Amino acid sequence: MASVGIVKEEQRLSAALDAAAIRAGIALDPAQLLLVDRLAILSADIERRTLRRSTTQSLYIHGPAGRGKSWLADAFFVALPTARKTRVHFHRFFDDLHRSIQDHRSERDAVERAIYDLTGNSQLLFFDELHVHDSGDARLLTRLLEHVFRRKLTVLATSNYAPDDLLPDPIWHHIFEPGIDLIKNNMEVYELGGATDYRTTHEDHSTGFAAGVWARESPTPEPRPEEATNLAVRGRQFPVLAARPGELRATFAQLCGSPTSTIEYLAWARSFPRWVINDVPNFDDADAEAQQRFINLIDILVDADVCATFVSSHSLSSFLSIASRRPDAFRMASRLQLLRDSDDL
Repeated sequence: MASVGIVKEEQRLSAALDAAAIRAGIALDPAQLLLVDRLAILSADIERRTLRRSTTQSLYIHGPAGRGKSWLADAFFVALPTARKTRVHFHRFFDDLHRSIQDHRSERDAVERAIYDLTGNSQLLFFDELHVHDSGDARLLTRLLEHVFRRKLTVLATSNYAPDDLLPDPIWHHIFEPGIDLIKNNMEVYELGGATDYRTTHEDHSTGFAAGVWARESPTPEPRPEEATNLAVRGRQFPVLAARPGELRATFAQLCGSPTSTIEYLAWARSFPRWVINDVPNFDDADAEAQQRFINLIDILVDADVCATFVSSHSLSSFLSIASRRPDAFRMASRLQLLRDSDDL
């Protein structure tokens, strides 16, 4: 009887993902349909584990930007019947983890306690947009992987990087080799390919980040000088052009040219559903640190579905062609193509 229930769960999950695609107006391509089948098996494996207390094979999905990894994994997460599931996004996870470590700093193993706070009683941990560029994050992610696999949690991860390509900087790559081994030894590695970046074909610009625009001139009046203010985040002050109800106005230099971090971006994304970012330069006119901050900022704005206007004297196509020279900017480039381009309006 248990095997019959497992088959029914596979069929139920497949049907749920197909229905979600129809509601979203998405026609799944052959590669995506194969992944639907694999996610249905994962759902059945979780059901089997519930019945038999066995270990579930975790799944690491990687591939080029815009192929539908996050959309399918999100739809799977929603359709999965268990309530014991946790979804974390890379930047938000590390922000929450650092906060929790601070809360437990007087305890014997602050990191382990902090990780348990975030994973709790979960049966499934869904880690969306997994990428590693910082050696400190690499060490913490390794601790997380050790923790979840020791507890036999099922892990679902999406990434633009194959496991061996994580933390690509050759100077620091060795630091994450233990984490890479944990992924390869405990997760099935599944590549979702395909020739189409579906963000380039996105036509719905009614809500969220996709409702934003890349413009030569601001579509709304510029802030008055007296609107300039400072925003406080964890005791630090950051100047911006204006902080109106529901709207943040700032320059590229204020957001990315100064020592801001994902901590500030996450806080402001929660407070301001609309952003206007002025004076965006050509990508190679910004230094490497400002470029990385802008890449991180786009990650956070997309994940929070913030409607953002980018004001630049450079066309979006020019910006993207230059940005493509940086090896790790492909994710940002794909996401910016969700925007409406004022040159095409």
